[in-house]
Amino acid sequence: MGRNNNSNRSGGNKGKAMKYEIRADIKVNGTVQRKDIIGAIMGQTEGLLGDDLELRKLQRTARVGHVDVEMETKNGKVHGTIIIPSSMDNVETAIIASSLETIDRIGPCNAIIKVLQISDIRATKRTAVVDRAKELLLTMVNSGEAASKTVIEEVRSVLTVGTATSFHGLTCGPNVESSSSLIIVEGRNDVRNLLNCGVKNAISADGSGNIKQELIDLANGKESVTVAIDGDRGGEMLFLQLYDMMKVDHVAQAPVGQEWELLPQKTVTMSLQKKVEATKFKHQLDKKIAKDDEKFGGNKDWDKDMEEEFSSQEVEAAPADIQELFDKVDEMGKNKALIRFADGSFSDEIGPSKLEKAMSDSEEVEAVLLNGPVTEKVLSYVNQSDATTVVGTKEGKGFKASEGLTVWFAEIHR
Repeated sequence: MGRNNNSNRSGGNKGKAMKYEIRADIKVNGTVQRKDIIGAIMGQTEGLLGDDLELRKLQRTARVGHVDVEMETKNGKVHGTIIIPSSMDNVETAIIASSLETIDRIGPCNAIIKVLQISDIRATKRTAVVDRAKELLLTMVNSGEAASKTVIEEVRSVLTVGTATSFHGLTCGPNVESSSSLIIVEGRNDVRNLLNCGVKNAISADGSGNIKQELIDLANGKESVTVAIDGDRGGEMLFLQLYDMMKVDHVAQAPVGQEWELLPQKTVTMSLQKKVEATKFKHQLDKKIAKDDEKFGGNKDWDKDMEEEFSSQEVEAAPADIQELFDKVDEMGKNKALIRFADGSFSDEIGPSKLEKAMSDSEEVEAVLLNGPVTEKVLSYVNQSDATTVVGTKEGKGFKASEGLTVWFAEIHR
């Protein structure tokens, strides 16, 4: 069994866009293998720069990509190039680069590492984009199918974030009347945060007080209306109020305990993409309310029941490194899996039909991440590898803990 370094590791840099690339020259007075060089880089820099700049941790959070080594052996000596991509800022990247030069031995052999350069990946990509854009624009102009003024105006409209305005006293984005879709949020700060993320068709309901007739009329005239609610009971109450009064097609709920006015752009985009049909959300909410009423309504010993309910929900919170893996699971496709290897790198996303083969073919597997339930079948695949950790969203069909395997669920261990 073996794993293809190119295909299995290529997903390791997906979490964050790489900004810089460190290239260093390495000379070893002896014969060593690629894995010996990588092992020395990981081992000899460990503890040198403190916990925040520890290479293994940086790879787990995708702040540093997969360490690659291009090398050749001649006359019993090794000469090659170390390549490390980084998504950190230039100061942190320079510190990581300089730490490589402290390595003076690879196994029993003397070694010299010299950083050649730290290149800006974005600048290279930007140059390529500009050159290609010139070609495309020239083609359009020469064909007479587009005017340069139109191109400039289109680009400017995309890049302009826009400023908040007012619709009958309600804070809103500049496109609430012209857009065919509408996003209704709770407060004015929610609108401003969405504007900062480039969303221009949001309008405030001004809390859960009296809903203005003008907002009702506006929503009823749109092709699509999404209610974006906070991840708490107050958000659910606002949805119920709006659902009874106007056209509502979809619901986008912020993560549990979070508010739209404080969400970062990545979470805003993710929450909007995961919106659900309003009727389905209403049905689930009704079931939840009915269940709560049945459990606590009319029970003479309800205080005791409440105490038992909360005590039963006390579960161990996952440690920081597992919490980081929960964040990575959020970024994955639905029901997709990732393999994390012992060196901190990740595989490409794997579909359910290919998971068994991937697990049996892979070596040095440390953990398996799954954006979906952990079922008995998934565990049977994982047990074919040397993985010790599984991270999923919740328990699935036939789940039963396996000896030597630690399983974490995002829905209960966050």
